[in-house]
Amino acid sequence: MKIIDFICQSEKPILSFEIIPPQVGESIDSIFKAIDNLIEFSPKFINVTKHADEIEYLEENDKIVKIIKKKRPGTVGISASIKHRYNIEVVPHLICTGINKYQLEEILVDLNYLKIDNVLVLRGDKKKYTWREDGEYDHAYQLVKQISDMNKGIYTTPTKEHNPTNFCIGVAGYPEKHFESPNFEKDLEYLKLKVDMGAEFIITQMFFDVEYYLNFVQKVRNFGIEVPIIPGIKPVASKKSLYNIPQNFHVNIPKNMVEDFDNAVTAQDEFSVGVKHTVDLIAKLLELGVPGIHLFTMGKGKIIKAVLKEFREVF
Repeated sequence: MKIIDFICQSEKPILSFEIIPPQVGESIDSIFKAIDNLIEFSPKFINVTKHADEIEYLEENDKIVKIIKKKRPGTVGISASIKHRYNIEVVPHLICTGINKYQLEEILVDLNYLKIDNVLVLRGDKKKYTWREDGEYDHAYQLVKQISDMNKGIYTTPTKEHNPTNFCIGVAGYPEKHFESPNFEKDLEYLKLKVDMGAEFIITQMFFDVEYYLNFVQKVRNFGIEVPIIPGIKPVASKKSLYNIPQNFHVNIPKNMVEDFDNAVTAQDEFSVGVKHTVDLIAKLLELGVPGIHLFTMGKGKIIKAVLKEFREVF
């Protein structure tokens, strides 16, 4: 079932999770364990992140050799495994960085064969990578267009048959602006372009103050973008995580939240502070009538479960 159909047909907000694939050599059982711990809350879909390849330098035969390493491969395989095991919709991430349009088409064909009907399209982090694939996209809207074309039976690779795919496309939105954009207006231009190319829903980057979501939605609507906007929420379980988040995700932390974490004495105190602030934020969002709540689990389900216990009758 398409995510847009879940949103339009549901009489209450939908719940969803985002998980991270294991690193090379690790077992998929860690993913299953995390989902097993949360499946009681009846999520409508689970996102599976995709990470771009990384460059590593290894010494071989007295020479330094550059290799391209897939640190967390398996997004398609993990998505198929989750869908088969739990009979739940999955939303694999697709990124532009380090992969060309022909490789992306091959992935999309595989997803179509697996009856995975939803994808989330992202550009990917370009700062860490120093190479380009021939045919690599610079912006997410270009990949959105490619998928929309495939939905019309238009393929990048010449084909005798022109069977259309049936993907529902989601994209990311940034309530505090993407850190690379020169201003909010430019960021909204790219977001509208993604929607104009065929995106049907938006999942936001994490934020920690409901006003950021409110202001973002107002600006998006004023810009002529009407698709549903699902708020993305990251529960914070420790003071260390709190201070790392702005460095990695370029978002602001409210003053009262920082003070509460700073005043926490034990690890359990920090955990309790994180639960409280996440519950408060979700409660305010639900009062606004948001279409759903999307939780970034980062592979750790303990705080997610503690938060969701407060909303058993909501989702």
